[in-house]
Amino acid sequence: MMASQKGMFAGVLLCLVVSTTVALQVSIPERIYEFARGDNITIPCSFKPKNPTNSLVIIYWLAEADNPEEPEISILSYYSTGDLDISDGYDGRASLEQDIAKGIANLKLSSIGLQDNRQYECRVSIPKDDEGQLADTARLVVLVAPSVPICKINGRAEYFQDITLTCLSEEGSPPPTYKWQGYDVKNMPRAPAPRTTEKDGVLSLFNLTMESSGYYVCTSSNKIRSTKCNLTLSVMPPSMNMGSTAGIIGGVVVGALVLLIILIYCCCCRKKEEKAEEYAMGVPEGEEFHDIKPVVNGEVRQTRSTEDDDDDDHPPKIVDRRDQYKERSEKDYDDRRSDYDDRRSDYDDRRERYGDRRNQDDRSSDRRDRYDHDRGYDERSDGGRYSDRYDEPYDDRDRPPSVPANKPAKPSTNRI
Repeated sequence: MMASQKGMFAGVLLCLVVSTTVALQVSIPERIYEFARGDNITIPCSFKPKNPTNSLVIIYWLAEADNPEEPEISILSYYSTGDLDISDGYDGRASLEQDIAKGIANLKLSSIGLQDNRQYECRVSIPKDDEGQLADTARLVVLVAPSVPICKINGRAEYFQDITLTCLSEEGSPPPTYKWQGYDVKNMPRAPAPRTTEKDGVLSLFNLTMESSGYYVCTSSNKIRSTKCNLTLSVMPPSMNMGSTAGIIGGVVVGALVLLIILIYCCCCRKKEEKAEEYAMGVPEGEEFHDIKPVVNGEVRQTRSTEDDDDDDHPPKIVDRRDQYKERSEKDYDDRRSDYDDRRSDYDDRRERYGDRRNQDDRSSDRRDRYDHDRGYDERSDGGRYSDRYDEPYDDRDRPPSVPANKPAKPSTNRI
């Protein structure tokens, strides 16, 4: 029983070996091919048909689509009859190196780029030979050195804040890897803080302090080469929030408006004062006053004759009030001066009369003293009769009032 089972198993294995040798076999030696960008490359493909001689052999090269859900992209198709069809996207860049008798169907691409970084399939179709491995695949990796990465700070570099440092190269194949290294202000390497994390070029810093300040260098590298970028981190004290900033700005604006209003008010008041002074001096410059009979010091002056009034050919005389004011001022001053001189003369006359009377009183007093001396009267013995009579205060009703010499003249009551 055991011998029979072994015999059956050997027969099945022999059948499988015979079937694989007589079926079509398509193969690509490697699963991954790596080439630098801009190279001219060849992806090898070989096939073994069941029959050495076949009337028709069709070779296809297909490429993986950008979207996995889309069908594969046809690069070229070759018929053993000699026809070769190349798609528009690869025209001029793709060609087929083939030998039907030897089973060679190699794909050749020139000036490869990142767009060629995808998976390729070699497929062979032979009528009446549709068993076995009809196709095989391989991936093409276009090697591109990483571009200079861009380093950025995301967040506010202030005390007790959390920020992230990002590092990214725009191109690189295979995708580059990133590594951050920190340096202190003395440019000495330092170990990252306990809570610091790093993943895919993103360095996260938590609870910033003054010691977090320094230099940070990011290295982007792949199989071809590496490149770096760096930045300087300066941790500052917390800044004022937006509300405080807005309040300060609002206060400054309000203060500026108040100052502007005050300046405008002062200018208006000054203009009013200047205008009032101009009107006090007369008609402002540029204005004219038409008056046939102007009044100066309460007197009407005839500036035109009656005959001129009846003459329509003569317009009214134009009188400038400033001249009138000047003339009236001079006349008022002369009148006040004349009045002061008159009062001064009257004062001098009265003083002169007063002096004469004083002289008479003195002479009378001398005569009385001589008379008393001759008669032997004593002022105290007679009860002061003579003293009371002669020492009575004199009547000063005729004394002129004392007038200071430099007393200013009384202003005129005449108004314009």
